[in-house]
Amino acid sequence: MRDLRIVFMGTPEFAVTTLKYIIEADFNVVGVITAPDRPAGRGRKLQQSAVKEFAIANNLPVLQPTNLKSPEFLEELKNLQANLQVVVAFRMLPTVVWKLPEFGTFNLHASLLPQYRGAAPINWALINGETTTGASTFFIDEKIDTGAMILQKETAIDQKDNVGSLHDRLMTLGAELVVETLDLIKQDKVKTISQKESEDLKDAPKLTKENTRINWSLSASKIYDFIRGLNPYPAAWTVIKNGEAELNAKLFDIEVLQESHKIDLGKIIQEDNKIKVAVKDGYIIINEIQLPGKRKMKAKELLNGYQFETDAKVL
Repeated sequence: MRDLRIVFMGTPEFAVTTLKYIIEADFNVVGVITAPDRPAGRGRKLQQSAVKEFAIANNLPVLQPTNLKSPEFLEELKNLQANLQVVVAFRMLPTVVWKLPEFGTFNLHASLLPQYRGAAPINWALINGETTTGASTFFIDEKIDTGAMILQKETAIDQKDNVGSLHDRLMTLGAELVVETLDLIKQDKVKTISQKESEDLKDAPKLTKENTRINWSLSASKIYDFIRGLNPYPAAWTVIKNGEAELNAKLFDIEVLQESHKIDLGKIIQEDNKIKVAVKDGYIIINEIQLPGKRKMKAKELLNGYQFETDAKVL
């Protein structure tokens, strides 16, 4: 039985659940590495990462390097005398860091690898209309998300899931998977599997302004998957032309109404306190929307003080 000394690396809320599970399973966490405090909000006050807040509350030593290759950080890391590193939603590690511990460095990834390697696996699984996804643990190597796999767990994607609900489910599933992985490493029972390369692998690239804009020429079901795959963050967006105004709007909760019609694609129809957009095989009903400078609101609430012109449309 190995005596594990673990350094945990992570930053957002997704990583906190895993760290919590590790501690509750009585594993020895000797240090936590997380992102530096960042200015946030209108007052631009320095804000700690979710992982840092949790680590401090649990009396865990915290390091916040700006440069993972700096001699000062590497010295601090070595002084923790860890023999295993666990990475969850952190950043790409230089070779000198992931090769440091005796038992290696493993990562939790929110997809069934080798599918959806990259920065946004939860979003892209939904956008592409997948019916299953999951989480994987693997030992880090030189490339991104390509290392030898340790364990995987699968979960079904419901038609009503959005990125928020799927994120929360994978957060718990992933935490359980990490604890199972730690048990195997502790018992020296890990049997890794190499990731198989194939031509039908789908990537999960970083979400940008360009790839989060809605393409209204797609089918209603594809538009539905696209918007729910970005709801609630970072949110799918479109340009609304309303009279002379062109507004960048974010869309959140929507429904599909499949119905044949002869209305111009992209036309906005306001009726019965509803906002409908004509698409090629029906309508997208917008339940939640955010206009520039406004908060997110229900369609009915927006229509109490906002009017769409008869020629309003999405671009």
